[in-house]
Amino acid sequence: MTHRGSRVLHVGSLSRVEGEGALHVRMQEGRVTETRLQIYEPPRFFEAFLRGRAYTEPPDITARVCGICPVAYQMSACRAIEDACGAAVDGQLAELRRLLYCGEWIESQVLHIYLLHAPDFLGCDGAIDLARTHRAHVERGLRLKQTGNAVLELLGGRAIHPVNVRLGGFHRVPTRAELRPLAERLRRAMDDAWDTVRWVAGFDFPDAGCDNVLLALTESGRYAIDAGVPAVMPAPRTHGLPADSMRRLPVRTFPVPDFPDEVVEHQVPHSTALQATLRGERHLTGSLARYAINGRLLSPVAVEAARAAGLGDPLAGTVCRNPFRSILVRAVEALYAVEEALRIIEAYEPPPRPHIEVTPRAGTGHGATEAPRGLLYHRYVLDAEGTVTDARLVPPTAQNQAAIEEDLRRLVQDETDRGGGTDAELTALCERAIRNHDPCISCSTHFLDLTIHRS
Repeated sequence: MTHRGSRVLHVGSLSRVEGEGALHVRMQEGRVTETRLQIYEPPRFFEAFLRGRAYTEPPDITARVCGICPVAYQMSACRAIEDACGAAVDGQLAELRRLLYCGEWIESQVLHIYLLHAPDFLGCDGAIDLARTHRAHVERGLRLKQTGNAVLELLGGRAIHPVNVRLGGFHRVPTRAELRPLAERLRRAMDDAWDTVRWVAGFDFPDAGCDNVLLALTESGRYAIDAGVPAVMPAPRTHGLPADSMRRLPVRTFPVPDFPDEVVEHQVPHSTALQATLRGERHLTGSLARYAINGRLLSPVAVEAARAAGLGDPLAGTVCRNPFRSILVRAVEALYAVEEALRIIEAYEPPPRPHIEVTPRAGTGHGATEAPRGLLYHRYVLDAEGTVTDARLVPPTAQNQAAIEEDLRRLVQDETDRGGGTDAELTALCERAIRNHDPCISCSTHFLDLTIHRS
């Protein structure tokens, strides 16, 4: 089909994403001339009202940024404040933090897989429709999510906005006896996690690729979740490769304190979230980036699951650059998180104290962890009394906006070049493309630049 003149695709309110946003695509004479992910959710002001607070408060305050990934905000805040104060958490306390983070990975990844993303592959309008036609699958997903919630409840005190986390560790740590029932539940969850991998492996995936720089944390000897240094994999085009290339490219790393120099935010008129570039290039963070950079560090069971999912062999350097197949990577990561949680529990010995002391001092601290949606960075400046004088949060969805908009441009252009696609079909494809990245729009919103003219 040949389209002349102007053609506009618009969705005023995106469905099955966390937060409020719209999409807008404009074509002129068969060429895509404009793509926008319009985030119009009101700014959240967290960076502003963190100023003047005591150094002990950011972990609890920032947990309220998101009800789906509060642990990511708590852990990044803890790491940044502890860095400013010269404190380091290790041993069993660090392992308990990783266990808490595994709980969030399970519940958040499973929520996206079953209730937000799977309906796109099964011809369903949403989770309720999916429950009518695929009841057993939805029940399995809810069991898995409840298992992740159980980890959060035991370690964090409650499933949403945990209250047991503090600087230096926890207010209270569990006994081995308290962890025993949780371990039994996780063992049962392994079967559900495996069935999830097999289920999503049977979906029909459109052909696609993403020619973005990839950014994720990496940690020596294990898959990065709650710690690591930022690692960058270049875009395929820099090596003369197609956007859907499955070849692992050389990775460079940089220290966490260099993050503000590497990742530069800027404001765009159509969004209450800042966009970002990495050394001036469009970049992507999240499951695809983690798997490309760290896939070889997955456990043997998770590597087996990746192969079973059709993702190739991460030990041989195979990566995935098809955003529609990100649901496969999330399923493998959920299985890995279940297995990793079991490993931590089985090796657990209660520490002598639930936390180490963190004494305030003047300084700047940086922290980064891997939220389910990607790398989350925090920076805090403290004065000598431990008062926060400046704060900066860089969430993954804000970083991914430009990559999502490029996805929209490429998909619509490719479909138009093939001569197909009604407005309704192209609009549905665009909505799917956005959901591939599981955007957490509420996390991404910032205050805008403000200019005051006084007369």
